[in-house]
Amino acid sequence: MISPDAPSHSQPLVDWLFLDLNSYFASVEQQLNPALRGRPVAVVPVDSDTTCAIAASHEAKKYGIKTGTNIGEARRRCPHLITVMAGHDRYVEFHHDIIKEVERHFPVHQICSIDEMACKLDAPRRPLEVATALAKRIKQGLREHIGECITCSIGLAPNRFLAKVASDMQKPDGLVALLQEDLPGRLLDLELRDLCGIGRRMEPRLHACGIRTMADLWAADRETLHRAWGGVGGDRFWHGLHGGITEDDVPPAHRTIGHSHVLAPEFRTPPAAGIVARRLLLKAASRLRRMEYRASHLHLSIRLEDGPRCEAQARFDEGSDSIALARVLADLWLRVMKQARWQRVKKVSVTLFGLVAEAWPRQLELFDLSGDSAPKQQRELLSRVMDDINQKYGRDSVVIGFTPDAVRTFSGTKIAFTRIPDREEFKE
Repeated sequence: MISPDAPSHSQPLVDWLFLDLNSYFASVEQQLNPALRGRPVAVVPVDSDTTCAIAASHEAKKYGIKTGTNIGEARRRCPHLITVMAGHDRYVEFHHDIIKEVERHFPVHQICSIDEMACKLDAPRRPLEVATALAKRIKQGLREHIGECITCSIGLAPNRFLAKVASDMQKPDGLVALLQEDLPGRLLDLELRDLCGIGRRMEPRLHACGIRTMADLWAADRETLHRAWGGVGGDRFWHGLHGGITEDDVPPAHRTIGHSHVLAPEFRTPPAAGIVARRLLLKAASRLRRMEYRASHLHLSIRLEDGPRCEAQARFDEGSDSIALARVLADLWLRVMKQARWQRVKKVSVTLFGLVAEAWPRQLELFDLSGDSAPKQQRELLSRVMDDINQKYGRDSVVIGFTPDAVRTFSGTKIAFTRIPDREEFKE
């Protein structure tokens, strides 16, 4: 008997398997709450008709509701729409469980976002029939071990770019293979903006180069796409579209660590906004220490309710302790508020940069005052003790410069689709 994973050289080959979870946030909510299953659901950041959906269930998408749809408009389209407050910690937990399940079948080569991952297939699994069987086992594993609501669309192709395109061609719960011999035929029914990398800003640039259809895009030479993208991004896109070998994405070294927050109305006065800025800094500083970095620059930016953005930054000796960083922030806050003339603040952003990786010395004496660096070492050790307390007893068990009640309604960690927070971040 021939093993189902045995290689076959008489059938087409694929190199990549790309997995895209369907309506991920909404599907998690439906998995956790059976009462939501089969019903139109929108996941929202706040309970208000003025906000926008950050995810929509399959049922809600039938009404034209999608990420970014205003909830007031969504309710007009679908009066029986159910809104659910986002639970980002839950989505991260499911994300890690899903990775474990996928890796029961084959290693994940790259985590592309909270709801996307890619597997670079080895020689035994490159034959299309074998890769298809692998994809079906992954789908079945998700249903059986993660939940019946957690479905995915999978694309198989010669490179990661085309595998991503294939995963978008059949939703939900699709399985599509794009082979070299299928090109360009199976792409020609797509719109330009159906392809990852072509958005509302890139499309007019392609139009300016005479590219308005998929046939035009396929026929364009590499130099034309280089000109449209304004650099090597166009060359990479051309190679990806034509099924060529593309560079594996390597996660970049961390260059910045920061957080931003759009303030609820009750936090928009300068004193309250200053507390949020400090809370964002403490969160960034905790991440800095956990990732074994030190920073030498701090950037503070605010956007006013009625006015421009104001910003300031400072350079300091490399460090990671929250006490010293809070002092730097206090000075920056005065500087930006003078620019803003103490008007109401809509958004606050705090960013640490100038990062230097450093292994933390494990043996430090909290009360050892020998040497000029002792106070700094004590502050950094104290900051790490605070991190440990917050991880053990919950976020804001220990804070600096404000009472925990002052930020009780502050919503904490969110998920950006291109950056998945660590579990620890929800307690920082």
